[in-house]
Amino acid sequence: MNEYDQYDALGLAQLVRTKQVTPSELLSAAMQRAEKAQAELNCFSALFPEMAQEAIDDGLPDGPFKGVPFAVKDLGVAIKGAPLTNGSKAFKDNRPDYDGVLATRYREAGLSLFGQTTTPEFGLTTTTESQLFGQTRNPWDTSRTSGGSSGGASASVAAGVIPVAHASDGGGSIRIPAACTGLFGMKPSRGRTPTGPLTTEGWNGQSVNHVVSRSVRDSAALLDLTHGPETGSRYVAPPPEASFLSALDNDPRPLKIALWTTAPNGTQPDADAQAGIDATRKLLEDLGHTVVEAGPQIDGEALGKGIMMTISAAMAMIMEIRGEMLGRKLDPDDMEPVTARFVEFGNTIPMAELMKANQASITAGIVFDHFMDVGGFDLTLSPTLSRKPEKLGVLSLNPTDFDAYGEAVTTFAPWCAVFNQIGSPAMSVPLHWTDDNLPLGMMFGAKCGQERLLYALAGQLERAAPWTHRRPPVWVG
Repeated sequence: MNEYDQYDALGLAQLVRTKQVTPSELLSAAMQRAEKAQAELNCFSALFPEMAQEAIDDGLPDGPFKGVPFAVKDLGVAIKGAPLTNGSKAFKDNRPDYDGVLATRYREAGLSLFGQTTTPEFGLTTTTESQLFGQTRNPWDTSRTSGGSSGGASASVAAGVIPVAHASDGGGSIRIPAACTGLFGMKPSRGRTPTGPLTTEGWNGQSVNHVVSRSVRDSAALLDLTHGPETGSRYVAPPPEASFLSALDNDPRPLKIALWTTAPNGTQPDADAQAGIDATRKLLEDLGHTVVEAGPQIDGEALGKGIMMTISAAMAMIMEIRGEMLGRKLDPDDMEPVTARFVEFGNTIPMAELMKANQASITAGIVFDHFMDVGGFDLTLSPTLSRKPEKLGVLSLNPTDFDAYGEAVTTFAPWCAVFNQIGSPAMSVPLHWTDDNLPLGMMFGAKCGQERLLYALAGQLERAAPWTHRRPPVWVG
């Protein structure tokens, strides 16, 4: 199908509905491109076209995305009979015998699940490199990262394999890959999308699921089809007043946007990121919005310590349970060096520190909302990344210098994790390319439950400064 890469996912689904193409033909087109991308970018951890074809032969549900090829990140989302390694040597033989709640909702939407994309071990860093699968490369520059932890998803979409792919975000892992590869990425509000059936939240609610995409409308339409409570949900994000997709129908009213350029840990944008901020500010003002330099005074030290406590405790629990399943205690050789340090630390954290970590997130949320309310702000604007995509190896979980790794990873995208900790939605929009033709996304954040406002602005920006025509040097379409 020569025209495959001219369509977003909703466009491909329309071709299926009008019988201009069959789901099998779309699967074949995606597989041809996936094999090319895998050879150049190493963006898939598994491909299972036979399973996808079997689902097609059995009859796909008549959902809005019927017949569209789709890949799920190899982290946390179970597909019956497919591997689920979480990028970890300790889970290399893990193969669930059930579909996760999110996979079920994707199937009900009509998507054709044919593969899994790469991730670093348990999504613990902002690049996609692992001892299990190796390095995933950026189609804009194969010496650089495609972001993490959804870097396999971003590389596959940016290179033209598929128009949209599942991703997840516990500290920026949808927005960072989107920013690194010229895609749109929305992190929903806490409690918006499912993670079951075995748990209803990740990292104490900080990690959420959604997608990276080339078009805004694919992201909005898929959130319409996947959001909502699941069995055992302890909390649910505020219901939208109308569909997320309908938010794209009209430009938003003139907005007051806080330009937040000093991250809570003190990081500021470098020259490349500042150029993107300056251009984005001008675009927003040309569209009738007001941009004011201001930012919430959030305790970056408390948040940084809090996320370290939360992740370390989570990894200690996960590896303990995995060891019990394997019938032996896992040791450092079973995991990446940074992961092993998380586990070691997680096994020594006093219980009071976990409560302090949770309170730091609660306090940050209060400070953020107070800042927005007192200032009359609708949204915040920051660079998604403080600098252009890093070279491969710099952010790896197998560093040669742990101190250098710590400095690099905490300053790469320091505005992102704030929105995970406070539970609010945020999106990365591909509005800037550096002088050496590397994407560097811009991030907008909102108060909890306000995805529709973000989507409305994203739709306006997409019309004013379109990006889907841009093609990276590695393009498999």
